[in-house]
Amino acid sequence: MLNEAALLTARSDRKLIDNASLDEAIDRVIAGPQKRSRVMSDHEKKVTAYHEGGHALVAHAMPKTDPVHKVTILPRGRSLGYTMVLPEEDRYSTTRNEMLDQLAYALGGRAAEEMVFHDPTTGASNDIEKATTLARAMVTQYGMSERLGAVKLGTGAAEPFLGRDYGHERDYSDDVAASIDQEVRRLIDQAHQEAWDVLIEYRDVLDSMVNALLERETLGKSEIEEIFAPVTKRPIRVAWTGSVHRVPSDRPAIDMPKPKSEA
Repeated sequence: MLNEAALLTARSDRKLIDNASLDEAIDRVIAGPQKRSRVMSDHEKKVTAYHEGGHALVAHAMPKTDPVHKVTILPRGRSLGYTMVLPEEDRYSTTRNEMLDQLAYALGGRAAEEMVFHDPTTGASNDIEKATTLARAMVTQYGMSERLGAVKLGTGAAEPFLGRDYGHERDYSDDVAASIDQEVRRLIDQAHQEAWDVLIEYRDVLDSMVNALLERETLGKSEIEEIFAPVTKRPIRVAWTGSVHRVPSDRPAIDMPKPKSEA
C-alpha cells in the first residue's frame, strides 16, 4: 500500500506522501484503479448508490460488524462502487455471530435492489459468491451447524457442492452432501431476511444515504456516522453452543491478569 502511495506521489511530482495519496492507494489495493472512462447513466448510478447504501446500512445495524469507513459509487476495477468495512484492531479469529453479521452485510446490496427496484441486477454476483463461500465454510470447516455438528466435511481446499468435491476424494454420503447444501441455503436465506428487515425499518435513512452518495459520490466515516445516527444496532443473538443439551454457563470469564509492573 505504501509502495502504491509512493508511486502516486512520484507521478504527481510531489516529494511527500500525503493523506490523499494514502487514501487513493488503499482504494487501488482493495478495488483497483478508478475507471474514469466508465460513464454510467443516471439510473445505473442510482442503482449503485442503493446497492452500496444497502451494504453500508446493514453493516452499521448489525451488532458484530466492523465500522463502515467509506462508501463510494465511483467505478473501480470491475466494481461500480464499494463499501469499506474495517476492524478497529488486529483480529486473528472470527466468532460465529461475526460471520452471521458478515453474511447479512454481504446481502445488503442485493436486498436493497430488490426492495427499491423490484428487479435485482448482476451487481451482487461477487457478494453472493463471498456469502456462499463463507456459509459453506461455517458448515463444513468451522462446525457451526447444529444439524451437522462440529465435524470437518471435505478433504481438500475445494468446497463440495451436492457432494462433488472436484479433484479430491469425498468422505461423506450423498445424504450428508444434501444436508450441507440445505444448511448453506438456510444460512443465506436467514442473512438475506435480516438484511431486508434492516432496510425496511430504516428506509428513510437509506434514502438519505443514497442522496448523499449521488451528490458527493464518496462518503467518509464521519459523514456515514452522521447519516446513520438514527439507526439502533440489532440485539446480539442468543448464546449458541450447537446443542440444546450444552447449556452455556452463567459464570463469566476471568479478568485479565494485571501486568507485573502494576502488580
